Amino acid sequence: MSWFILIVAGIFEIGWAVGLKYSGGFTRLWPSIGTLGAMSVSVVLLGLAMEQLPVGTAYAVWTGVGAIGTALLGIHLFGDPASVARLACLALIAAGIIGLKLVSSS
Repeated sequence: MSWFILIVAGIFEIGWAVGLKYSGGFTRLWPSIGTLGAMSVSVVLLGLAMEQLPVGTAYAVWTGVGAIGTALLGIHLFGDPASVARLACLALIAAGIIGLKLVSSS
């Protein structure tokens, strides 16, 4: 269950990272509220996952899920570059997340 919670925390991290773009530096009310809400949920869920998972593993997976998701949404929503090299680097992050899951005892 802790891995599921951790992945959900990573998804909320994606939400707040993308929300930062829409909030206009916290100058737009509703995107700012949504961003702050997603931040709160993400950190609380990360804390819950860390009760069972090693801190280094949990943090690395949380940031990795956030980085991959945010980069992919940046490509889709904001026209960020989608070069082969960039996508390959994202694949390496995904491989690291999978590797951490495979070697984790929890």
